[in-house]
Amino acid sequence: MELHIRLEGRKGLADQLYRQLRASIDSGHLAAGSQLPPSRLLAVQLGVSRKTVAEAYSRLTYDNLLSGVVGRGTFITPRQPNRAAEASPIALAGSASLQRWQQRATVLGQRPQQPVRYDFVGGASSKAQFPFDQWRSCLNDAARRCQRHAQRQFPAQGLQELREVIAHHIAYARGVHCSADDVLVCNGAQQALDLIARVLVEPGCQVAMEDPGYPPARQLFLALGARVQSVAVDEQGLCVEQIAEGTQLIYVTPSHQFPLGVPMSEARRHALLARAATLGALIIEDDYDCEFRYHGPAAHALQRLDQHGVVAYVGTFSKTLLPELRLGYAVLPAAVLHAACVAKQLSDWHSPTLLQWALARFVGQGHLNKHIRRCHEVYSARRERILSRLEGDLAPWLSAIPAHAGLHLSALARPGVDVERLTRLANTAGVGLYSLAPFFSEMPVRAGLMMGFGAIDLLDIDPALDRVRDVLQGMG
Repeated sequence: MELHIRLEGRKGLADQLYRQLRASIDSGHLAAGSQLPPSRLLAVQLGVSRKTVAEAYSRLTYDNLLSGVVGRGTFITPRQPNRAAEASPIALAGSASLQRWQQRATVLGQRPQQPVRYDFVGGASSKAQFPFDQWRSCLNDAARRCQRHAQRQFPAQGLQELREVIAHHIAYARGVHCSADDVLVCNGAQQALDLIARVLVEPGCQVAMEDPGYPPARQLFLALGARVQSVAVDEQGLCVEQIAEGTQLIYVTPSHQFPLGVPMSEARRHALLARAATLGALIIEDDYDCEFRYHGPAAHALQRLDQHGVVAYVGTFSKTLLPELRLGYAVLPAAVLHAACVAKQLSDWHSPTLLQWALARFVGQGHLNKHIRRCHEVYSARRERILSRLEGDLAPWLSAIPAHAGLHLSALARPGVDVERLTRLANTAGVGLYSLAPFFSEMPVRAGLMMGFGAIDLLDIDPALDRVRDVLQGMG
């Protein structure tokens, strides 16, 4: 550690050093817990005697600003900052914009008020199933490539080899029509939504989205100044006929509606595409967890039916692999792709190359498909167990909404069940339950629960739901 110390003349050196170090500590430039150089080393750096440095350190120690740890060195003592020395902030000219962003909610749903033994959180996957050994091997290969790779700049759109395996995978798994040239690699699906909205949404722009729906998407559109229309969802998905004139962007989750879980019917899909073409609106298809399907034939992505270039398909590896990976992708129409790549480059240049190399190898070697097949069996058993309980001893209070894909299902509450009270009491009993209410914006709230099964072990489901049943019986 090299300190920015400037000593003048040859007199009072210890006092000069003491005052400069004290000022740096008081101002916070030297943070609490930071280690100072040994007195011998600092004396050499400053060209003074070791006695000079030792005297300054001694005075700071006496002032309780430094403390010595035997065998480790000298450290700055933690203490309350000097508020009087802080500058008085002024009102920024952009305060209105700051306030608009600060008003946006950033939390998805409600977290339990205290740690719980059993958690039915939605959207989470099981780390116990992830092939860490294979991933570690792919990371090591990526590190070796990084070491011998001379290139310093990489395409904002993403590495060609990763875009190729993504295009191949989603064509096979979801029926998406695309090539590597249509794919944009992003830092998770959320960045994909941000980039698409950033190049299309202007203040006053009309955006339509499902209600109930995905709160972070709604908050993003509102933060960009859009007017967001809430469109109802029924047993066939988004009610297309309600989409207003002048709409420029439509956000949907057609394969596994978030949070209700219902799939959009074939007739509704064709109606939505026709409506978007008439309006000249872009559809964002968020296909967040539909690689896991449990009944019936595979429902292809909405993008497969698109003949007019109006669908932007968004996917993520956070649900299928690890949330920590933070890599997703978007398959974009030609009219949007270049602008989104520019926005991506201006935002963060490109997604981490090391992770892109590792993921390209991981997918290319077949580890992703093996992982999905392995997880499918695990998640299917968990889902069936929850459904069995909902159709059994929990049936007097809850009714499952039919859904055949994803990592969560939803259940509507029977009349008279106070869902908010249920979630609070279940939390007290050590079970994390999540109300559907936070996902509604303007439509009347349908009382019920979103029950994720990606992060709860099969053997934990019955003990957890036993506690939920006991709570419901106690509620009467």
